[in-house]
Amino acid sequence: MKRTLRLTALALAAALAAGPALLAPKPAHALDLTKKRANLPDLVLGNEEGNDFVVENREIELESGKAYRLRIVAKGRQEYKFYATEFFRNIWFNQIVIQHLEIHGSGPPDHLEFDDPGEIAIEFVTIKPGEYPWSVRGLESKGMTGKFVVK
Repeated sequence: MKRTLRLTALALAAALAAGPALLAPKPAHALDLTKKRANLPDLVLGNEEGNDFVVENREIELESGKAYRLRIVAKGRQEYKFYATEFFRNIWFNQIVIQHLEIHGSGPPDHLEFDDPGEIAIEFVTIKPGEYPWSVRGLESKGMTGKFVVK
């Protein structure tokens, strides 16, 4: 019994001498959230029938800590300056995609601008719960507003 205790004590002393990393629990396999993203319904600005101020999917609900892909689509003939400043600051951007070209960076954009019909896709992970308004600058009075709700 004494010999077993002595060997256990020596093994513990050796482990401590080797450093805390040896005693630390091993992390489970890390999960890459960006690979399991959900596609959200498109947020559509304007339509092809000439109503430049209609919005499809004005309010979008999300869950904190999950990855998503959102396509913002301009179909109208207006210049749309899409602002979602607080939302952009409270998500982690994986990438912004425009015509199969990817933009990667370490910070959020100020806004997204559409001079012509087209789409911009953003891939991101939600970080902080809350309600985050968005608007098309200069067209708020025409109903070009909405919000992202992160639960």
